[in-house]
Amino acid sequence: MLDPNLMGAALLGRMAFRLPSPPTEAPLPPGRHALQFSEGREAVLVVPEGLAPDRPVALLVMFHGAGGEANKVLPHLVRWARARRFLLLAPQSMFPTWDIVIGGHGPDLERLDAALLQVASHFHLDPGHLAFAGFSDGGSYALSVGLSNGDVVSHVIALSAGFMNTFTRHGSPRVFIAHGRSDRQLPFETSTRPHALRLLEEGVDLTLLPFEGGHVIVPEVVERAVGFFMGAEDVGVRG
Repeated sequence: MLDPNLMGAALLGRMAFRLPSPPTEAPLPPGRHALQFSEGREAVLVVPEGLAPDRPVALLVMFHGAGGEANKVLPHLVRWARARRFLLLAPQSMFPTWDIVIGGHGPDLERLDAALLQVASHFHLDPGHLAFAGFSDGGSYALSVGLSNGDVVSHVIALSAGFMNTFTRHGSPRVFIAHGRSDRQLPFETSTRPHALRLLEEGVDLTLLPFEGGHVIVPEVVERAVGFFMGAEDVGVRG
């Protein structure tokens, strides 16, 4: 068995980013912003209106599925970011899916670090409300990186995730897992069920939400996930 102590922090899925990281630049205005890197696709940051300048702001990072892009997952969450006033960051993988799925942590983790540093340079982030979320392969990535960095990430949201790969654990983030009982691409019984049992045995604060449906993002599930992250609140959300 490979000794994790012989591996570098990045290979273990450990981010360099840490909180608190005081802002060094002015806040970005409301709207959609592109965070650029030296190579690969940009990350997309959505800034809602009405952020209080003197208060820490919540941040939800949403990872797309295999073959996806930011524009495929953002529509499910933008309305909630505006209603509940949290920052929404959507990184995009260097390759058709996330590096950990292909062969291990690498450029996507580096770019995630860089994106978080860019966001933190403009906003005072709330350490109690920093979520990693994702769908399908993105859900697997959120689980893996979120649990490996639970001393930074407060909440992990996995929608129809396939696997969980953690060499080392830090902190104790709360975890929300939702999965369709009729999912044929990543069956509930062979993916989410064993992961949920393992997390429960380890004493993780877990919310498990099986639903009737396939390999899809369901609006009602997203609403429950946002409530898990930001706290239950009766908010009328417009399309």
